[in-house]
Amino acid sequence: MTLPRAVALNLLKALVLVAVLTLAFAGVGWLIGGSTTALLFAFCSLLAATGVYRYGDRALLGMLGARPFAEAEDPSLRSTTDTVAARLGVRPPRLHLLEDGFPRLFVVGRGPSSSALAVSKGALHSLRREELEAAIAHELAHVRRRDVLVQTFVVLFASTLMEVSRLGGWLSRALLYVLAPLAAAFVHLLLSRKRELQADALAAAATGGGHDLADALMRLDRAAELVEFAASPATEPLYPIDPFEEDGIARMFKTHPPLAERLRRLREHGGSGNGRAATSVPELAR
Repeated sequence: MTLPRAVALNLLKALVLVAVLTLAFAGVGWLIGGSTTALLFAFCSLLAATGVYRYGDRALLGMLGARPFAEAEDPSLRSTTDTVAARLGVRPPRLHLLEDGFPRLFVVGRGPSSSALAVSKGALHSLRREELEAAIAHELAHVRRRDVLVQTFVVLFASTLMEVSRLGGWLSRALLYVLAPLAAAFVHLLLSRKRELQADALAAAATGGGHDLADALMRLDRAAELVEFAASPATEPLYPIDPFEEDGIARMFKTHPPLAERLRRLREHGGSGNGRAATSVPELAR
């Protein structure tokens, strides 16, 4: 899929999502109190969608325990991120730090003009500089393609549904059995596994080859086996690899293609593996 088509598709998904939720809430309002209540519910739904668009990234960062990154903590992270952002043609994201030792990073936001990148201490300590650069390129490829807009909406909505199940007291388990499949269906309806493959290809092109990204994904996967991780499985689409065990509820939210397939494609892409050799990003990322 060409980059312009990917951007247009993600923008369309976001608009359809807002329209469907607005109509759904309007329908509930009509059932409760007729046309006046329907209009009120629709207006409140649009306000909520606007709030998510403007502040959804901050909400997710807060939910996941990320704090603003101080440049003095690791000056090279800012410069590396700025370099990758320039290659991909996006505004440098705001940087946040995850205090835990689990190796992960993710991006949230609206698109190339407004995004935030969160990196854990575990990732900073686990990855070589070239690998970290490639992993950041993968995340910013999601920004360039506008995947980040849909991901932010979807993960925030699915995570909220999962949290609602905890409010049921003795009914929590029953609510979880109802809301978890609903949240998972919502995730799979809007997020394709191909988005990871296409972000991999775009990142590989921006960093001069696929070997560094393949090494980064392997290292993140292996390091994750050594560190305990606990979070809502609804956040799975945010990470470059799936950090959850493949059982129970977490299996329902799996949106990543098999790691072996991604590694094979990246190795086939080849290249020098030297990010400084990359000067442009092709419009085609298959």
